[in-house]
Amino acid sequence: MFVIDNERFGTSVPMKIWLENAQMLEENCLEQAVHLAKLPFVYRWVSLMPDTHTGKGMPIGGVIAAKNVIIPNAVGSDIGCGMIFVPTNVRLAQIQEIMTGNGSLIQLLVGDILRNIPVGVNRYKTPQESGVLDRAREQLELYAQNPELLPLIESGYYQTGTLGGGNHFIELQADEDGYLGIMIHSGSRHMGKEICDVFHNKARELNARWYSQVPDEYRLAFLPVDTEEGGQYIRWMNLALDYAYENRERMLGQVMELVTKHLKKHAGIEVEYGTVINCHHNYAALENHYGENVWVHRKGATRAGAGEVAVIPGAMGSFSYIVEGLGHPESFCSSSHGAGRAYSRKGAMDAFTTERVILDLKERQVVLGKHKKNDVAEECRFAYKDIDMVMEQQKDLVKPLKKLRTVGVVKG
Repeated sequence: MFVIDNERFGTSVPMKIWLENAQMLEENCLEQAVHLAKLPFVYRWVSLMPDTHTGKGMPIGGVIAAKNVIIPNAVGSDIGCGMIFVPTNVRLAQIQEIMTGNGSLIQLLVGDILRNIPVGVNRYKTPQESGVLDRAREQLELYAQNPELLPLIESGYYQTGTLGGGNHFIELQADEDGYLGIMIHSGSRHMGKEICDVFHNKARELNARWYSQVPDEYRLAFLPVDTEEGGQYIRWMNLALDYAYENRERMLGQVMELVTKHLKKHAGIEVEYGTVINCHHNYAALENHYGENVWVHRKGATRAGAGEVAVIPGAMGSFSYIVEGLGHPESFCSSSHGAGRAYSRKGAMDAFTTERVILDLKERQVVLGKHKKNDVAEECRFAYKDIDMVMEQQKDLVKPLKKLRTVGVVKG
């Protein structure tokens, strides 16, 4: 970790960056961090995790604590995006060589997951069960001040248990002892983006009315939490967080059913599952740090309090980690949320061919499930930083418990 003090860029607070030096930081990412550090309400310092890269307004992999305000773009457009993981008692070696009428057992599982769980922009044709949305309906008066967002509650029933696209995935993985696990990366689907956009625009209007010192071009318009609009955003954000959590749970349940069914049928194995880990990495929460209650914004960062267990994924066909947080106070008890992009999506498409990515996955014995493969380079492992480098940079933030490699992956 290195520190950039206030004097270098004339900021209100310093920046603490979990990388070896500034040369490892994108120029645009540093510029966004400087904008954050100039905000008058940012508490103590700006923290950047080792997977940090340029985002919208605030860097991905950024953590700030703010006094009495909340910043929609510092939470991000996929509110509640995060990870879920469950281990099994099954060794990969027990099933790896088994063939079925649809290829290997791993190929069958990946194909069946892709058939049963909508991915990309797809959704279910009929409403799905959702306890989160049912409660929102029962408490509709809490959300009635934002009629433009109310349709999200009804449309959400069709997206509960869906993956989405981009960097979201469902993976079958094997740990270093050879045991199979299931990992899913997804968020609040369309709900989070709409909430972010609506409240970012409300914040912009209010900031202009208040003659805010925060320049509009920073894209960091804020809402005081004691205003009506601040309270409304927090309610909608928490709804999206609960929805994202439930969304991951629903998908995991579906995948577990398929794994249980096919391993019983084709391998005679009764699958047992371990403890589920479900954690967000795009959110804001009221927490106490250094004796103050502050709104900690984690945009592409995972909470890693002392003893907390979390999931840090790598890139498709690479490695992921289950970690235990060390509760480092200077990161506001946070860690990276993944490997972090080294190339933009367009940059990856320009740099790496579909053929190269598919060949790489085959060489690494990774089964890919994807409807259209012409954009597969956007999410290839070459487009991301080395996850092991990221883990080395944050060994004071988390302790690795498991290292997992991709065996099969479903993408939107």
